[in-house]
Amino acid sequence: MLARVAVVLLLAALAGAWSAPPALAAGGEAESLIDPALETRIRHLEEELRCLVCQGQSIAESDSGFAHDIRAEILTKMREGRSDQEIIDFLVERYGDFILFRPPVKSTTALLWAGPLILLAVGAVFMVVIILRQRRTPRPELSAEEVRRAESLLGVEEAKDKGGS
Repeated sequence: MLARVAVVLLLAALAGAWSAPPALAAGGEAESLIDPALETRIRHLEEELRCLVCQGQSIAESDSGFAHDIRAEILTKMREGRSDQEIIDFLVERYGDFILFRPPVKSTTALLWAGPLILLAVGAVFMVVIILRQRRTPRPELSAEEVRRAESLLGVEEAKDKGGS
């Protein structure tokens, strides 16, 4: 009887852990959140920040240890009364602009923002240069023998004969 109760309690605990939201399942401190406004702020910040150890995931999506540490840091800073921008500034100072999904436009990130447009412009210039070179290059003249051979290969003579008769 005691074994059955233990199995039922174990299954209930596993089912509860399975259905818990990632933020609550990953972070022990996040479970103590009561204020929905604070939880909304944390969720918003987590979605704006990149997990540095995951490929293209936000802190909100990631279950890595790094994401857990950042969540705990965000919670600590919010409990200290810091604003969202102060928390972002702290994390950027610590980890660089790469932690932001949308890094600001400044001299160190200018190539990141302008790079695709620069590559597109370079590709367009190459395409125009190639087209202009092809137009300027004179086409080789064919001799009468080459014209007759090409017509025979293409069946032009036969088509003229059939069409003319």
